[in-house]
Amino acid sequence: MNALGSNVPLKVDREQLQRDFDALAALTEPGRPWTRRSFTPIFLKGRDYLAQRFAEAGLTTHIDAAGNLVGRWAGSNSGAPVLMTGSHSDTVPSGGRFDGIAGILAGLAAIRALRLAGYQPEHSIDLVDFLAEEPSEWGLSCIGSRGMVGALNGEHFAMIGPDGERLDTAIIRMGGVPDGIANSVRSDVGAFVEIHIEQGPVLEAEDIPLGIVSGIAGIARVRLRLEGEAGHAGTVPMAMRADAGMAMARLMLSLRDTARAEANKSRGHFTATIGVVRLEPNGANVVPGAAEAIVDVRAENNAAMDDYLMAIDMLALQAATAEGCRVAAAERLSRTFAVACDIRLQKLIGEAAEVHGLATRPLASGAGHDAAFVARIAPAAMIFVPSKGGISHAPEEWTDTEAIARAADVLALTLSTLDQRPLAPAA
Repeated sequence: MNALGSNVPLKVDREQLQRDFDALAALTEPGRPWTRRSFTPIFLKGRDYLAQRFAEAGLTTHIDAAGNLVGRWAGSNSGAPVLMTGSHSDTVPSGGRFDGIAGILAGLAAIRALRLAGYQPEHSIDLVDFLAEEPSEWGLSCIGSRGMVGALNGEHFAMIGPDGERLDTAIIRMGGVPDGIANSVRSDVGAFVEIHIEQGPVLEAEDIPLGIVSGIAGIARVRLRLEGEAGHAGTVPMAMRADAGMAMARLMLSLRDTARAEANKSRGHFTATIGVVRLEPNGANVVPGAAEAIVDVRAENNAAMDDYLMAIDMLALQAATAEGCRVAAAERLSRTFAVACDIRLQKLIGEAAEVHGLATRPLASGAGHDAAFVARIAPAAMIFVPSKGGISHAPEEWTDTEAIARAADVLALTLSTLDQRPLAPAA
């Protein structure tokens, strides 16, 4: 018996969901599928399409102070906490057919199905397209969700983007009101559930239709600089070199091995990646006199992150010393903390999936999401759907519509259950 009082679990309209995906996929920069960068004209065309579909589904739409597109299905009790779902419609360059948009369209499909079944919620339900979840040309990600929870400040507003435009000015172009953000922080949200593609290979490899996200990893980035002595590649003997390139190679391997060891512990999801390396003077016939790298560290457990960040200094010193070099810098560029998803919401999602006969597994998110910011103001949870080959942020990113529709089925039941059996205040 589901929350709608029917023995048959509610199903969303698969054909309409497919039409929406196809329509948004057609709104892309020419020659760069699937690209709708935030703050651009093509992004606004995508938003116009969504606003029209929101209105057709009976939602009242508006742009909030932070530039988020919000569609509301008004509940019968205007004083009850709001239930919220959604994600983002902006993309990275050449890679956004499903990333983000799956959460918006799945939320829309769930609301359509509930309305078609004659359901009338007590709690209002907000469907949100958060502004600029992906890193923007202003050097900031999750702009809309930051604004919704009061995490945008004057320094952010003063960031400069293309053509010298300030971020606050860009938000105004999107329909937002930066001066009103501080006074419009949401305090009325009772629960938030976001559907998202996994962006990794686990669900597909294990043939599991849904992942229930246990937590969203914290992210740290560290700049490392090792310095030795540049020299002629043909005249400096191997035994007399202070090769910063070799020191960095040692360090990269030791950082990899230490990350593998941490990932094998029982402290949740953990990764470390070096995707940026630069040698100086970077000549084919010159022994490198300096080497720089950026380390990206992601951890579901904050203590695991702390331990690894402390280990970096020791590992850098060991690697540099072994090659006759020195550590010139080990600078922490940024750090965000891990966010645990609400256990009670995870349980409700699992129960809804069971009603639909769908297997699930707990799964951490190594990527950042708007849910991590919304969790500051309300219980939050996420549902992952499989990504073909684990590929994301690339033109080949793909998730079957049926996989997303199944998640939308579960979301519809989760929302109606929350509407009739809301979460008790956390102890």
